[in-house]
Amino acid sequence: MLSRAVALFLVVFAACAAQRPPDVQYEPTPPEVVEAMLDLAGVKAGDVLYDLGCGDGRIPIAAAKRGARAVCVDIDIQRIAESRVNARQAGVEERISFRHEDLMTTDLRDATVVMLFLSARLNDRLHPKLQKELQPGSRVVSHWHSMSRWKPDRTITVKSRQREEHALFLWTIP
Repeated sequence: MLSRAVALFLVVFAACAAQRPPDVQYEPTPPEVVEAMLDLAGVKAGDVLYDLGCGDGRIPIAAAKRGARAVCVDIDIQRIAESRVNARQAGVEERISFRHEDLMTTDLRDATVVMLFLSARLNDRLHPKLQKELQPGSRVVSHWHSMSRWKPDRTITVKSRQREEHALFLWTIP
């Protein structure tokens, strides 16, 4: 009979092995860009923010500090673990849910804000899902990548220390 620790390890190992690799390489969003994304979406208390491809959780953590509830979604279990630790250290873990899931299958129906830092190709694949699952008035913000079939309501450029300029795109669900 397997020990409980070995059984747990095998379950986690099987879950990791069953997941496909991430669609994009992880790149942290600079702090100035995080704040600009939240400002562009008008994130406030009462919002439910989903960060698809959450990385280390910095966007959901910043949203939780503004009083929003947040959901970290990442296919990479290491990123989910990292975001959970960061949320705990920031004192906002109780305001954030952590989902080790494929963002293409994540249920978005309770989101009022969705944050993306993916790729143009992946944004285009997500477009129909966003329009189908999000309620009218929900906001979507993407860092660097627009969507070819969806004209943004607003586009801004943010300067950061890491890169000179970062394009941010906002869409509101009609």
